[in-house]
Amino acid sequence: VQLVESGGGLVQAGESLTLSCAASGFPDDNYALGWVREGPGMGRQGVACISKTDGRPYYSSSVDGRFRISMDNAKNTAYLRVNSLTAEDTARYICAINYPYCGSLVNYHRWGQGLQVTVSP
Repeated sequence: VQLVESGGGLVQAGESLTLSCAASGFPDDNYALGWVREGPGMGRQGVACISKTDGRPYYSSSVDGRFRISMDNAKNTAYLRVNSLTAEDTARYICAINYPYCGSLVNYHRWGQGLQVTVSP
């Protein structure tokens, strides 16, 4: 299984960005893709997860309504949209896969490399 993330970088506070996570090599459609983040003082924090099986999104209580996760089933790609970014969103965002469902939103079976999102004030 391979997870390829894209879309991170340096953004200004108030802007939005979309992170992508493309999964490949999984033998069937019974899996879920999610995101966690690791930043200064936050440890590993669950963000969101979406199940390819039923398309249902799940959000951690650690994030607010600015976060939206979606999936393009045909591309086996999950997207995390974050609106109105603040400096507190600065973190390394890591895509992960779990099977068959989302689970705890923090513990996953396999992980991507992660990408840095830095929000400047």
